[in-house]
Amino acid sequence: MDTKKLRQKILDLAIRGKLVPQDPNDEPASVLLERIKAEKERLIKEGKIKRSKKTAKTSDTPHYENVSFEMPNNWVWTTVDELCDVVRGGSPRPAGDEKYYNGAIPFLKVADLTKDDEIYVYKAEYTIKEAGLKKTRLVNEGTLLLTNSGATLGVPKITTFSTTFNDGIAAFLYINKEIQLYLYWFLKSKTDSFRKIDQGAAQPNLNTDLIKSIPIPLPPLTEQKRIIKEIKRWFSLINQIDQNKSDLQTIIKQAKSKILDLAIHGKLVPQDPNDEPASELLKRINPSTKITCDNAHYTQLPKGWAICRLEQITDYEQPTDYIVESTDYDTSYSTPVLTAGKSFIIGYTNETTGIYSNLPCIIFDDFTTDSKLVNFPFKVKSSAMKILKVNQNVEIDYVAIFMSITRLIGDTHKRYWISEYSKLEIPIPPQKEQKRIVFAVHSIFAKLDMIMESL
Repeated sequence: MDTKKLRQKILDLAIRGKLVPQDPNDEPASVLLERIKAEKERLIKEGKIKRSKKTAKTSDTPHYENVSFEMPNNWVWTTVDELCDVVRGGSPRPAGDEKYYNGAIPFLKVADLTKDDEIYVYKAEYTIKEAGLKKTRLVNEGTLLLTNSGATLGVPKITTFSTTFNDGIAAFLYINKEIQLYLYWFLKSKTDSFRKIDQGAAQPNLNTDLIKSIPIPLPPLTEQKRIIKEIKRWFSLINQIDQNKSDLQTIIKQAKSKILDLAIHGKLVPQDPNDEPASELLKRINPSTKITCDNAHYTQLPKGWAICRLEQITDYEQPTDYIVESTDYDTSYSTPVLTAGKSFIIGYTNETTGIYSNLPCIIFDDFTTDSKLVNFPFKVKSSAMKILKVNQNVEIDYVAIFMSITRLIGDTHKRYWISEYSKLEIPIPPQKEQKRIVFAVHSIFAKLDMIMESL
Protein backbone atom coordinates (compact mmCIF):
# COMPACT_ATOMS: atom_id res chain seq x y z
CA MET A 1 0.00 0.00 0.00
CA ASP A 2 1.36 3.41 -1.01
CA THR A 3 0.48 5.41 2.11
CA LYS A 4 1.92 8.62 0.68
CA LYS A 5 -0.58 8.48 -2.19
CA LEU A 6 -3.34 7.62 0.27
CA ARG A 7 -2.56 10.72 2.36
CA GLN A 8 -2.59 12.85 -0.78
CA LYS A 9 -5.96 11.37 -1.80
CA ILE A 10 -7.44 12.26 1.60
CA LEU A 11 -6.22 15.86 1.25
CA ASP A 12 -7.49 16.10 -2.34
CA LEU A 13 -10.94 14.96 -1.24
CA ALA A 14 -10.85 17.39 1.68
CA ILE A 15 -10.20 20.53 -0.38
CA ARG A 16 -12.87 19.53 -2.92
CA GLY A 17 -15.61 19.16 -0.34
CA LYS A 18 -15.80 15.39 -0.70
CA LEU A 19 -14.31 14.21 2.59
CA VAL A 20 -17.20 15.15 4.89
CA PRO A 21 -20.88 15.85 4.14
CA GLN A 22 -22.09 19.43 3.82
CA ASP A 23 -24.62 20.88 6.25
CA PRO A 24 -27.05 23.39 4.68
CA ASN A 25 -27.38 25.04 8.09
CA ASP A 26 -23.70 26.05 8.10
CA GLU A 27 -23.02 29.74 7.71
CA PRO A 28 -21.88 30.16 4.06
CA ALA A 29 -18.18 30.66 3.48
CA SER A 30 -18.97 33.91 1.66
CA VAL A 31 -20.06 35.45 4.97
CA LEU A 32 -16.84 34.27 6.63
CA LEU A 33 -14.81 35.73 3.76
CA GLU A 34 -16.51 39.12 4.09
CA ARG A 35 -15.59 39.24 7.78
CA ILE A 36 -11.98 38.37 6.91
CA LYS A 37 -11.90 41.06 4.21
CA ALA A 38 -13.29 43.65 6.62
CA GLU A 39 -10.65 42.79 9.20
CA LYS A 40 -7.89 43.03 6.61
CA GLU A 41 -9.23 46.41 5.46
CA ARG A 42 -9.04 47.62 9.05
CA LEU A 43 -5.40 46.50 9.29
CA ILE A 44 -4.62 48.32 6.04
CA LYS A 45 -6.18 51.54 7.34
CA GLU A 46 -4.17 51.22 10.56
CA GLY A 47 -1.01 50.89 8.49
CA LYS A 48 -0.16 47.41 9.80
CA ILE A 49 -0.16 45.91 6.31
CA LYS A 50 -0.01 47.35 2.80
CA ARG A 51 -2.74 47.03 0.25
CA SER A 52 -1.86 44.62 -2.51
CA LYS A 53 -2.02 46.12 -5.99
CA LYS A 54 -3.60 42.92 -7.24
CA THR A 55 -6.22 43.01 -4.48
CA ALA A 56 -7.06 46.64 -5.26
CA LYS A 57 -7.73 45.76 -8.90
CA THR A 58 -9.70 42.57 -8.43
CA SER A 59 -11.47 42.82 -5.09
CA ASP A 60 -14.87 43.40 -6.71
CA THR A 61 -14.48 41.00 -9.64
CA PRO A 62 -14.61 37.22 -9.93
CA HIS A 63 -11.35 35.64 -8.80
CA TYR A 64 -11.16 32.72 -11.16
CA GLU A 65 -12.03 31.98 -14.71
CA ASN A 66 -10.33 28.59 -14.92
CA VAL A 67 -10.80 26.77 -11.63
CA SER A 68 -9.79 23.12 -11.53
CA PHE A 69 -12.96 21.74 -9.93
CA GLU A 70 -16.45 22.66 -8.79
CA MET A 71 -17.02 23.29 -5.10
CA PRO A 72 -20.09 22.68 -2.94
CA ASN A 73 -22.65 25.50 -3.04
CA ASN A 74 -21.81 27.05 0.32
CA TRP A 75 -18.05 27.21 -0.38
CA VAL A 76 -16.31 30.16 -2.02
CA TRP A 77 -13.15 30.71 -4.04
CA THR A 78 -10.65 33.13 -2.57
CA THR A 79 -6.89 33.72 -2.57
CA VAL A 80 -4.16 33.71 0.04
CA ASP A 81 -3.91 37.47 -0.48
CA GLU A 82 -7.52 38.00 0.61
CA LEU A 83 -7.03 35.90 3.73
CA CYS A 84 -3.77 37.30 5.10
CA ASP A 85 -0.49 39.05 4.42
CA VAL A 86 2.55 37.09 3.20
CA VAL A 87 6.15 38.06 3.90
CA ARG A 88 9.46 36.42 3.20
CA GLY A 89 12.18 35.92 5.78
CA GLY A 90 15.73 37.17 5.67
CA SER A 91 19.21 35.88 6.43
CA PRO A 92 21.94 37.91 8.15
CA ARG A 93 25.04 37.75 5.98
CA PRO A 94 27.67 36.53 5.85
CA ALA A 95 26.21 33.26 7.12
CA GLY A 96 27.66 32.17 10.44
CA ASP A 97 29.17 35.59 11.19
CA GLU A 98 29.58 35.83 14.98
CA LYS A 99 28.33 39.39 14.78
CA TYR A 100 24.88 38.05 13.94
CA TYR A 101 24.74 34.37 14.85
CA ASN A 102 24.85 32.14 17.95
CA GLY A 103 22.73 34.32 20.18
CA ALA A 104 19.47 33.77 22.08
CA ILE A 105 16.92 34.40 19.31
CA PRO A 106 15.64 31.33 17.40
CA PHE A 107 16.41 31.37 13.67
CA LEU A 108 14.56 28.86 11.50
CA LYS A 109 15.99 27.42 8.31
CA VAL A 110 14.26 25.29 5.68
CA ALA A 111 15.68 22.08 7.18
CA ASP A 112 13.88 22.81 10.46
CA LEU A 113 10.56 22.68 8.62
CA THR A 114 11.27 19.72 6.35
CA LYS A 115 12.94 17.28 8.75
CA ASP A 116 9.68 15.62 9.81
CA ASP A 117 5.99 15.41 8.92
CA GLU A 118 4.63 17.13 12.03
CA ILE A 119 2.15 19.99 11.85
CA TYR A 120 4.21 22.08 14.25
CA VAL A 121 7.87 23.02 14.46
CA TYR A 122 9.16 22.83 18.03
CA LYS A 123 12.79 23.82 17.77
CA ALA A 124 15.20 25.96 15.74
CA GLU A 125 18.66 24.50 15.26
CA TYR A 126 20.21 27.95 14.83
CA THR A 127 20.07 31.23 16.73
CA ILE A 128 20.93 34.86 16.06
CA LYS A 129 21.82 37.89 18.14
CA GLU A 130 20.01 41.24 18.44
CA ALA A 131 22.25 42.62 15.68
CA GLY A 132 20.80 40.06 13.28
CA LEU A 133 17.18 41.16 13.78
CA LYS A 134 17.55 43.98 11.27
CA LYS A 135 18.48 41.42 8.62
CA THR A 136 15.50 39.10 9.10
CA ARG A 137 11.94 38.98 10.47
CA LEU A 138 10.53 38.09 13.86
CA VAL A 139 7.11 36.41 14.05
CA ASN A 140 4.96 35.35 16.96
CA GLU A 141 4.23 31.90 18.31
CA GLY A 142 1.53 30.19 16.25
CA THR A 143 2.55 31.68 12.90
CA LEU A 144 1.96 29.60 9.77
CA LEU A 145 5.13 29.20 7.69
CA LEU A 146 5.85 27.76 4.24
CA THR A 147 9.16 26.77 2.65
CA ASN A 148 9.38 28.68 -0.61
CA SER A 149 12.72 27.89 -2.19
CA GLY A 150 14.71 24.90 -3.40
CA ALA A 151 13.87 21.24 -3.84
CA THR A 152 11.90 21.07 -0.58
CA LEU A 153 9.65 24.08 -1.16
CA GLY A 154 5.95 23.91 -0.36
CA VAL A 155 6.21 22.43 3.15
CA PRO A 156 3.93 24.18 5.67
CA LYS A 157 4.55 24.30 9.43
CA ILE A 158 3.16 26.22 12.40
CA THR A 159 5.75 27.51 14.85
CA THR A 160 5.25 26.92 18.58
CA PHE A 161 7.56 29.79 19.59
CA SER A 162 8.44 33.32 18.55
CA THR A 163 11.17 33.07 15.95
CA THR A 164 13.06 34.62 13.09
CA PHE A 165 13.41 32.77 9.79
CA ASN A 166 15.56 32.80 6.68
CA ASP A 167 14.72 33.81 3.12
CA GLY A 168 13.81 30.25 2.16
CA ILE A 169 10.65 30.55 4.26
CA ALA A 170 7.50 32.69 3.96
CA ALA A 171 5.17 33.62 6.83
CA PHE A 172 1.39 34.14 6.75
CA LEU A 173 0.60 37.14 8.95
CA TYR A 174 -2.64 38.49 10.40
CA ILE A 175 -4.49 35.34 9.49
CA ASN A 176 -7.78 34.51 11.17
CA LYS A 177 -6.71 31.84 13.65
CA GLU A 178 -9.97 29.96 13.12
CA ILE A 179 -9.05 29.17 9.51
CA GLN A 180 -5.30 28.68 10.01
CA LEU A 181 -5.38 24.89 10.38
CA TYR A 182 -7.53 24.54 7.28
CA LEU A 183 -5.06 26.72 5.36
CA TYR A 184 -2.23 24.53 6.69
CA TRP A 185 -3.87 21.37 5.32
CA PHE A 186 -4.70 23.09 2.04
CA LEU A 187 -1.05 24.10 1.57
CA LYS A 188 0.05 20.60 2.48
CA SER A 189 -2.23 19.18 -0.20
CA LYS A 190 -0.46 21.39 -2.75
CA THR A 191 3.17 20.59 -1.88
CA ASP A 192 3.76 18.45 -4.96
CA SER A 193 1.99 20.98 -7.20
CA PHE A 194 4.16 23.80 -5.88
CA ARG A 195 7.29 21.86 -6.77
CA LYS A 196 6.15 21.52 -10.38
CA ILE A 197 6.01 25.27 -10.88
CA ASP A 198 8.60 26.14 -13.52
CA GLN A 199 9.68 29.73 -13.61
CA GLY A 200 12.73 29.10 -15.77
CA ALA A 201 15.00 29.63 -12.77
CA ALA A 202 17.90 27.43 -11.78
CA GLN A 203 16.30 26.93 -8.36
CA PRO A 204 12.54 26.46 -7.84
CA ASN A 205 11.04 29.42 -6.04
CA LEU A 206 7.67 30.55 -4.70
CA ASN A 207 7.90 34.32 -4.35
CA THR A 208 5.39 36.20 -2.23
CA ASP A 209 3.37 37.33 -5.27
CA LEU A 210 2.93 33.73 -6.37
CA ILE A 211 1.93 32.65 -2.88
CA LYS A 212 -0.57 35.50 -2.56
CA SER A 213 -2.19 34.54 -5.87
CA ILE A 214 -2.77 30.89 -4.89
CA PRO A 215 -6.50 30.11 -5.31
CA ILE A 216 -8.12 28.56 -2.25
CA PRO A 217 -11.48 26.78 -2.00
CA LEU A 218 -12.85 28.06 1.32
CA PRO A 219 -15.50 26.00 3.17
CA PRO A 220 -17.81 27.28 5.89
CA LEU A 221 -16.01 27.56 9.22
CA THR A 222 -17.94 24.72 10.86
CA GLU A 223 -17.23 22.46 7.90
CA GLN A 224 -13.53 23.34 8.12
CA LYS A 225 -13.56 21.97 11.64
CA ARG A 226 -15.21 18.75 10.48
CA ILE A 227 -12.68 18.45 7.64
CA ILE A 228 -9.71 18.90 9.97
CA LYS A 229 -11.09 16.34 12.40
CA GLU A 230 -11.60 13.83 9.57
CA ILE A 231 -8.13 14.43 8.11
CA LYS A 232 -6.57 13.80 11.50
CA ARG A 233 -8.62 10.62 11.94
CA TRP A 234 -7.52 9.27 8.56
CA PHE A 235 -3.92 10.28 9.02
CA SER A 236 -3.85 8.57 12.40
CA LEU A 237 -5.03 5.34 10.77
CA ILE A 238 -2.47 5.71 7.97
CA ASN A 239 0.27 6.32 10.54
CA GLN A 240 -0.69 3.03 12.18
CA ILE A 241 -0.45 1.31 8.79
CA ASP A 242 2.99 2.85 8.30
CA GLN A 243 4.10 1.69 11.73
CA ASN A 244 2.78 -1.82 11.14
CA LYS A 245 4.48 -1.79 7.74
CA SER A 246 7.76 -0.70 9.32
CA ASP A 247 7.41 -3.35 12.04
CA LEU A 248 6.73 -6.04 9.44
CA GLN A 249 9.70 -4.91 7.35
CA THR A 250 11.89 -5.21 10.43
CA ILE A 251 10.49 -8.67 11.17
CA ILE A 252 11.17 -9.77 7.58
CA LYS A 253 14.77 -8.54 7.77
CA GLN A 254 15.22 -10.34 11.08
CA ALA A 255 13.65 -13.48 9.62
CA LYS A 256 16.07 -13.43 6.69
CA SER A 257 19.01 -13.07 9.03
CA LYS A 258 17.75 -15.95 11.16
CA ILE A 259 17.21 -18.16 8.10
CA LEU A 260 20.79 -17.56 6.96
CA ASP A 261 22.08 -18.29 10.44
CA LEU A 262 20.14 -21.56 10.56
CA ALA A 263 21.45 -22.42 7.09
CA ILE A 264 25.15 -22.27 8.02
CA HIS A 265 24.55 -24.20 11.24
CA GLY A 266 22.83 -27.15 9.60
CA LYS A 267 19.37 -26.38 10.98
CA LEU A 268 17.48 -25.24 7.89
CA VAL A 269 17.09 -28.47 5.93
CA PRO A 270 17.21 -32.11 7.05
CA GLN A 271 20.40 -34.12 6.65
CA ASP A 272 20.59 -37.21 4.45
CA PRO A 273 22.92 -39.93 5.79
CA ASN A 274 23.47 -41.08 2.22
CA ASP A 275 25.13 -37.78 1.24
CA GLU A 276 28.88 -37.89 0.70
CA PRO A 277 30.52 -36.26 3.77
CA ALA A 278 31.99 -32.79 3.32
CA SER A 279 35.37 -34.16 4.40
CA GLU A 280 35.57 -36.09 1.13
CA LEU A 281 34.97 -33.07 -1.08
CA LEU A 282 37.56 -31.11 0.91
CA LYS A 283 40.07 -33.91 0.33
CA ARG A 284 39.40 -33.68 -3.39
CA ILE A 285 40.16 -29.98 -3.25
CA ASN A 286 43.36 -30.52 -1.26
CA PRO A 287 44.35 -34.02 -0.10
CA SER A 288 46.63 -32.56 2.58
CA THR A 289 43.89 -30.44 4.15
CA LYS A 290 43.50 -30.88 7.89
CA ILE A 291 39.81 -31.53 8.41
CA THR A 292 37.83 -30.69 11.57
CA CYS A 293 34.17 -31.16 12.27
CA ASP A 294 33.57 -28.51 14.94
CA ASN A 295 35.24 -25.70 16.87
CA ALA A 296 34.39 -22.95 19.35
CA HIS A 297 32.31 -21.06 16.78
CA TYR A 298 30.52 -24.01 15.20
CA THR A 299 29.87 -26.64 17.84
CA GLN A 300 27.65 -29.66 17.32
CA LEU A 301 27.57 -29.43 13.55
CA PRO A 302 25.54 -32.17 11.87
CA LYS A 303 27.23 -35.41 10.98
CA GLY A 304 28.84 -35.18 7.57
CA TRP A 305 29.74 -31.49 7.90
CA ALA A 306 33.30 -30.16 8.11
CA ILE A 307 35.12 -26.87 8.70
CA CYS A 308 37.74 -25.16 6.57
CA ARG A 309 39.10 -21.69 5.94
CA LEU A 310 37.65 -19.57 3.15
CA GLU A 311 41.04 -19.38 1.44
CA GLN A 312 41.03 -23.17 1.10
CA ILE A 313 37.98 -23.15 -1.17
CA THR A 314 38.34 -19.79 -2.94
CA ASP A 315 40.74 -18.03 -5.27
CA TYR A 316 40.84 -14.29 -5.63
CA GLU A 317 41.70 -12.01 -8.49
CA GLN A 318 42.70 -8.36 -8.32
CA PRO A 319 40.27 -6.14 -10.26
CA THR A 320 42.91 -4.03 -12.00
CA ASP A 321 41.92 -5.13 -15.51
CA TYR A 322 38.22 -4.52 -14.86
CA ILE A 323 38.14 -1.04 -13.29
CA VAL A 324 35.92 1.39 -15.20
CA GLU A 325 37.85 4.24 -16.78
CA SER A 326 35.06 6.79 -17.18
CA THR A 327 32.31 7.63 -14.72
CA ASP A 328 30.16 9.02 -17.52
CA TYR A 329 27.38 6.55 -16.70
CA ASP A 330 24.11 6.27 -18.57
CA THR A 331 21.20 3.84 -18.22
CA SER A 332 21.24 3.31 -21.97
CA TYR A 333 24.68 1.67 -21.76
CA SER A 334 24.90 -2.10 -21.47
CA THR A 335 27.60 -2.96 -18.93
CA PRO A 336 26.90 -2.47 -15.21
CA VAL A 337 29.54 -1.01 -12.91
CA LEU A 338 29.45 -2.70 -9.51
CA THR A 339 30.25 -2.05 -5.89
CA ALA A 340 29.76 -4.60 -3.12
CA GLY A 341 27.76 -2.16 -0.97
CA LYS A 342 24.02 -1.54 -0.82
CA SER A 343 23.91 0.37 -4.10
CA PHE A 344 25.49 -2.64 -5.93
CA ILE A 345 24.96 -1.31 -9.48
CA ILE A 346 26.19 2.28 -9.41
CA GLY A 347 25.77 2.93 -13.13
CA TYR A 348 26.22 1.60 -16.65
CA THR A 349 29.17 2.11 -18.97
CA ASN A 350 29.64 1.83 -22.72
CA GLU A 351 33.22 0.59 -22.37
CA THR A 352 33.74 -2.62 -24.34
CA THR A 353 37.05 -3.86 -22.92
CA GLY A 354 38.02 -5.06 -19.47
CA ILE A 355 34.66 -6.67 -18.78
CA TYR A 356 34.69 -9.52 -16.28
CA SER A 357 32.78 -12.54 -17.57
CA ASN A 358 34.12 -15.64 -15.75
CA LEU A 359 30.84 -16.27 -13.97
CA PRO A 360 29.44 -16.75 -11.43
CA CYS A 361 31.71 -15.02 -8.94
CA ILE A 362 31.61 -13.10 -5.67
CA ILE A 363 32.76 -9.50 -5.46
CA PHE A 364 34.24 -8.51 -2.11
CA ASP A 365 34.96 -5.02 -0.81
CA ASP A 366 38.37 -5.25 0.79
CA PHE A 367 37.66 -2.34 3.16
CA THR A 368 34.05 -2.87 4.26
CA THR A 369 33.92 -6.70 3.82
CA ASP A 370 30.60 -6.31 1.98
CA SER A 371 30.07 -8.97 -0.69
CA LYS A 372 27.71 -9.80 -3.54
CA LEU A 373 27.12 -12.85 -5.72
CA VAL A 374 27.28 -11.86 -9.41
CA ASN A 375 26.15 -13.88 -12.41
CA PHE A 376 26.34 -11.28 -15.21
CA PRO A 377 29.27 -9.53 -16.96
CA PHE A 378 30.44 -6.35 -15.24
CA LYS A 379 33.13 -3.80 -14.51
CA VAL A 380 34.08 -2.56 -11.04
CA LYS A 381 34.30 0.88 -9.55
CA SER A 382 37.68 0.67 -7.84
CA SER A 383 40.64 -1.43 -6.77
CA ALA A 384 38.94 -2.03 -3.42
CA MET A 385 37.11 -4.97 -5.01
CA LYS A 386 38.38 -8.53 -4.85
CA ILE A 387 36.86 -10.96 -7.36
CA LEU A 388 36.43 -14.40 -5.81
CA LYS A 389 35.99 -17.75 -7.50
CA VAL A 390 34.82 -20.74 -5.48
CA ASN A 391 36.08 -24.27 -6.06
CA GLN A 392 33.68 -26.30 -8.19
CA ASN A 393 33.23 -28.85 -5.38
CA VAL A 394 31.53 -26.17 -3.28
CA GLU A 395 28.34 -24.33 -4.18
CA ILE A 396 29.17 -20.65 -4.72
CA ASP A 397 25.67 -19.67 -3.59
CA TYR A 398 26.31 -21.36 -0.25
CA VAL A 399 29.58 -19.48 0.22
CA ALA A 400 27.78 -16.24 -0.70
CA ILE A 401 25.20 -16.98 2.01
CA PHE A 402 27.95 -17.40 4.58
CA MET A 403 29.73 -14.22 3.51
CA SER A 404 26.52 -12.17 3.47
CA ILE A 405 26.16 -12.53 7.25
CA THR A 406 29.85 -12.54 8.11
CA ARG A 407 31.42 -9.10 8.24
CA LEU A 408 34.53 -7.71 9.89
CA ILE A 409 34.22 -4.12 11.03
CA GLY A 410 37.30 -2.57 12.56
CA ASP A 411 38.35 0.87 13.72
CA THR A 412 41.07 1.24 11.11
CA HIS A 413 40.82 1.72 7.36
CA LYS A 414 42.60 -1.35 6.01
CA ARG A 415 42.29 -4.23 3.57
CA TYR A 416 40.82 -7.36 5.10
CA TRP A 417 40.81 -10.23 2.60
CA ILE A 418 44.39 -11.47 2.74
CA SER A 419 45.12 -10.60 6.37
CA GLU A 420 41.90 -11.69 8.08
CA TYR A 421 38.77 -12.47 6.09
CA SER A 422 40.21 -15.30 4.01
CA LYS A 423 41.33 -16.96 7.27
CA LEU A 424 37.77 -17.17 8.58
CA GLU A 425 36.43 -20.67 9.11
CA ILE A 426 33.33 -21.69 7.21
CA PRO A 427 31.16 -24.72 8.02
CA ILE A 428 30.86 -26.93 4.94
CA PRO A 429 27.90 -29.30 4.47
CA PRO A 430 27.90 -32.20 2.02
CA GLN A 431 27.56 -30.83 -1.50
CA LYS A 432 24.07 -32.22 -2.00
CA GLU A 433 22.98 -30.59 1.25
CA GLN A 434 24.52 -27.33 0.08
CA LYS A 435 22.20 -27.47 -2.93
CA ARG A 436 19.19 -28.13 -0.66
CA ILE A 437 20.18 -25.22 1.59
CA VAL A 438 20.55 -22.84 -1.34
CA PHE A 439 17.19 -23.90 -2.78
CA ALA A 440 15.47 -23.48 0.59
CA VAL A 441 16.98 -20.03 1.19
CA HIS A 442 16.03 -18.80 -2.28
CA SER A 443 12.49 -20.17 -1.96
CA ILE A 444 11.88 -18.63 1.45
CA PHE A 445 13.46 -15.31 0.47
CA ALA A 446 11.29 -15.13 -2.65
CA LYS A 447 8.15 -15.43 -0.51
CA LEU A 448 9.41 -12.86 1.99
CA ASP A 449 10.28 -10.49 -0.85
CA MET A 450 6.76 -10.85 -2.23
CA ILE A 451 5.38 -9.83 1.16
CA MET A 452 7.81 -6.90 1.34
CA GLU A 453 6.85 -5.69 -2.14
CA SER A 454 3.16 -5.82 -1.29
CA LEU A 455 3.55 -3.52 1.71
